[in-house]
Amino acid sequence: MKVNLEVNCTPEEARAFFGLPDLKPMQDRIMGEIEERLRSSLNAMNPEAIFKTWLPASMQGVEQMQQIQQAFWAQLANIASGKKE
Repeated sequence: MKVNLEVNCTPEEARAFFGLPDLKPMQDRIMGEIEERLRSSLNAMNPEAIFKTWLPASMQGVEQMQQIQQAFWAQLANIASGKKE
């Protein structure tokens, strides 16, 4: 024997029938707070600040390497021209 039972109701009606609480107002408040925090965080960060946060040490390293390279080539040019420093 096979019995099929079809119930046609909305999720809200099923929740009320089983006595479950409606969490939609709480979810809406939490999602609103999350959205507000996300927007304030995004407005506070500009691309330059993000880049400096991600790569501060490596950027300083690149600048130092450029200075060393310039000093090296200047010294090499002095040696080639016969100047002593």
